Amino acid sequence: MINRERLLQTFLQLVQVDSETKHEGKIAPFLKERFAALDCEIQEDNAMELTGHGANNLVITLPSNYQGAEKIYFTSHMDTVKPGVNIKPVVHEDGLITSSGDTILGADDKAGLAVMLEILQIIQEQKLPHGQIQFVITVGEESGLAGAKVLDPQLLDAKYGFALDSNGKIGDLIVAAPYQVRIWITVKGKSAHAGVNPEDGISAIQVASKAISKMPLGRIDFETTANIGQFHGGEATNVVCDQVSILAEARSIDKKKVEKQVQAMKEAFVQTAEEHGATVDFQAQLMYPGFRYTEQDLVVQRAKAAVKAMGKEPVLKASGGGSDANIIASYGIPTINLAVGYEQIHTTNERIHMDRLVETAQLALQLIQVALPNR
Repeated sequence: MINRERLLQTFLQLVQVDSETKHEGKIAPFLKERFAALDCEIQEDNAMELTGHGANNLVITLPSNYQGAEKIYFTSHMDTVKPGVNIKPVVHEDGLITSSGDTILGADDKAGLAVMLEILQIIQEQKLPHGQIQFVITVGEESGLAGAKVLDPQLLDAKYGFALDSNGKIGDLIVAAPYQVRIWITVKGKSAHAGVNPEDGISAIQVASKAISKMPLGRIDFETTANIGQFHGGEATNVVCDQVSILAEARSIDKKKVEKQVQAMKEAFVQTAEEHGATVDFQAQLMYPGFRYTEQDLVVQRAKAAVKAMGKEPVLKASGGGSDANIIASYGIPTINLAVGYEQIHTTNERIHMDRLVETAQLALQLIQVALPNR
């Protein structure tokens, strides 16, 4: 059913529209025009005003033509990471699609956008039965899920949904993703001349280093990780450093575990600072919530049925990263993330095979069909 050549051309068009995160002003009008031509209702929120990004989030609705069908939604984001300006896609003889090598490709997540447009065209051409389908297209996903965080939940009308935004094989279902907490720490010591009277100083670098050595970091367990990402302090070798700033994070699929990890990191800093006569300011903020679904949840059951209808075996997985699925799930709409087959994202080696685009579109059509009654 999928028009392979049309899907390819749509994808190539999309990746050539510049849309680095915070600069979505060119891609949004392109998308609105394409979806409007497919008889969809388009709504916008005020994400641009709230986030400073280049466009608003789009919530696009295709009304139902089949009574009793479950209302579903798909989500993808319109922004890309850098370098994403003047992308020149290359289609290789074996069906692999890459950039020219100077930029990313933008399959993350224009693969999802291309699939959305293709399945709408298939629905119209084949006059397929379907329930109400919403397509939620966000700005700023690559800037910490900025668009999804300000998305107006009142615009959403779905029983469950799917993000088209994960690496992996088609049929991989991301049914769990972590809570992420970002942490800012400032350690203050006391300056002194490092050669004349170092004993009169309190090295913030030394205090912070000792604190870090005491805390669990890296892979804590199969659900939990923690990392020190930045460490800044000091200006000269002949001065005992009196202040250090640190940026860190903790993640876990289990909310209690991430809270426990953050507390362990805080205690390490506070106790070490007290031991050495230093002070510490420790600030932690939840950046996005986690989610976890099981085979008993309807959204997982529908996804498994759709994958099996393609002749593939569904694989339930947990992810260590966040996506818009984390945010929209927190609005009370069960959401899982689907693998779309892109590889080496966020690098100039990013790539996707044409077969994966076709398979993702096939999966999306199956998800629409399993939402019908008497399935």
